[in-house]
Amino acid sequence: MLRPGSRALTTLLAMLTALGPLSMDMYLPSLPDIARVLEAPTARVQLTFSSYLIGFAIGQVFYGPISDRHGRRPVLLAALALYIVGTLVCAAAQSIDTLIAARFLQAIGGSGAIVLARAMVRDLYSGVQAARELSLMGAISGFAPIVAPMIGGVLQTAFGWRASFLAMGAAAVLAIFVMGRLLPETLRTSAAASNSLSFLLQSSGTILRHRGFLAYLGILTISYAGLFAWISGGSFVLQGVYGLSAFAFGFIFAIGAAGYVLGATVAARLVLRLGVDGTMAVGVMLLAAGGVALAAVVAAQIANGVWLVAAMALYLAGLGLSMPQAMAGALTPFPERAGTAASLLGAAQQTAAAIVAAVVGDYLGRSAWPVAGVVAIMGCLALLLWALTRRLRARELLRSP
Repeated sequence: MLRPGSRALTTLLAMLTALGPLSMDMYLPSLPDIARVLEAPTARVQLTFSSYLIGFAIGQVFYGPISDRHGRRPVLLAALALYIVGTLVCAAAQSIDTLIAARFLQAIGGSGAIVLARAMVRDLYSGVQAARELSLMGAISGFAPIVAPMIGGVLQTAFGWRASFLAMGAAAVLAIFVMGRLLPETLRTSAAASNSLSFLLQSSGTILRHRGFLAYLGILTISYAGLFAWISGGSFVLQGVYGLSAFAFGFIFAIGAAGYVLGATVAARLVLRLGVDGTMAVGVMLLAAGGVALAAVVAAQIANGVWLVAAMALYLAGLGLSMPQAMAGALTPFPERAGTAASLLGAAQQTAAAIVAAVVGDYLGRSAWPVAGVVAIMGCLALLLWALTRRLRARELLRSP
């Protein structure tokens, strides 16, 4: 077993959080082919994305509280097993409706990985140290959205869309093997409380009444919604509007994802100098700048998709800087309810992402505006909310253990 607090454990937790981006980004180059093979309209294919996000949100509601009582490790292994079942059903789907349902099941299992990884960080750290660990995890796991669409593009070109799901399943099998041998239990004291729905609601209510938590949650949810406007619509925009092939899309899309890795890497160092709020300030400014730049590229009708991706890379760099800090700030006040707090964060993020993905899918056509407009609005809103809640968050963070 790895020693709690070691760099090796941080890397392992980062690999867990990478399962979510892997599941969402690897099949993006295949979306047009899925529409063709399964004879489904674009809006229906987009529902495979939305159903995944909805399942991801629902699953996170339960994993955290259950792990607060029974431990992180056994709950995580069960979640990964469920993920594998859902992924294999995806690979075997013969209709778009089956694929939509299977993506929901896949997400229910996959949601356990990210929420429990975050809870494990709070088990071991708080405040600036938690923010630093989450930033390091973000820098490592951020390679998933870089390589996933490239791998997906190669698999799509060589074998078709089902190959991406088989690759996801293989990654999860490897994860179960590694976790079973190396992952320690990080929960020191189990919550001595019932697993009943009434207790879940009571515990969640306590957290949701914390104004500092709500402020961080708002920043997280808004900025995350901008990300998923891009993820859900980027494939159709870059391939349909800008004319990229599935293979080229995988590599061009990775440029944007590299922005997140850069932001998270810088955040891991910057937070030790500027603190949680100072680092978040840099991040939300980049979110707004990236969103405005994306809208400007579309408004100027620049035909080269690289400029579109470069603007999005700026937004994602801001997300890499701000998201780990917001997570740390939200989790810090709840050392004994870290799982439940992480669940609420994840559920809110994914619900907003699912709504945005569905809305963007309905308006996608021969224009990039449905994506660019949402990203620009969300980036500016994140900056505004950070500014409006700055004093409140500082006060609440000082009171935290």
